[in-house]
Amino acid sequence: MKETDMNRSATGRLAPSLTRRGFTGLMGLVLATGLSVLSPGEASAQASAAAQKIADHFASVKTMMGEFVQFGPRGEQTGGKFYIDRPGRIRFNYEDPSPMRVIADGKSVVIGNRKLKTWDIYPLSKTPLNLLLGNKIDLSAKMVRNVKEEADLTTIVLGDKSMFGDSTITMMFDPKTYDLRQWTITDAQGKDTSVMIFNVQTGMKLDDRVFAIPYDEIRNRGSNK
Repeated sequence: MKETDMNRSATGRLAPSLTRRGFTGLMGLVLATGLSVLSPGEASAQASAAAQKIADHFASVKTMMGEFVQFGPRGEQTGGKFYIDRPGRIRFNYEDPSPMRVIADGKSVVIGNRKLKTWDIYPLSKTPLNLLLGNKIDLSAKMVRNVKEEADLTTIVLGDKSMFGDSTITMMFDPKTYDLRQWTITDAQGKDTSVMIFNVQTGMKLDDRVFAIPYDEIRNRGSNK
């Protein structure tokens, strides 16, 4: 599959590089696609049951693709496309002209800059992505800060210092379909980054090359330093 085939654009202006805060927002984007499942809800048995249904629903979706638009704390706007293939594989393409890519292949997670030809690599097992990309999702009650159920919206707020420091993620779902509508990441300084997803499709077959990490390029880059 060609890059252009995978990267149908979403409306928005993109930042030319991925800063530390941008990485936090991007990881939040990756996580929030699935962190809806990490919310058994401590508030009540009813909330726990609702969260468990969301968990089961999300875990049953083996492949997913769609587009996203992200709004930063200073009003900056970015967009692109994401892909998920359980277990362990995910990809985020930022819309041109941004060179950024995030890829997990089941073993590692990389953040790449195609323009600068740089890659940062992490073991998947050492990242929160490992929690949501499995075939089963392990719920963790300690993460739940708040659960609010309304007729047209279910809102779940998560926070865990061991994973996110002082930041939180607020996710909003359709209570009838359990579809994720949007999420907001609030960092330790109280600044928000909001993400909306759309044109989401599930159940398709995804080319293995979508999740291929260029290990040779990464090794060669490291040996040239």
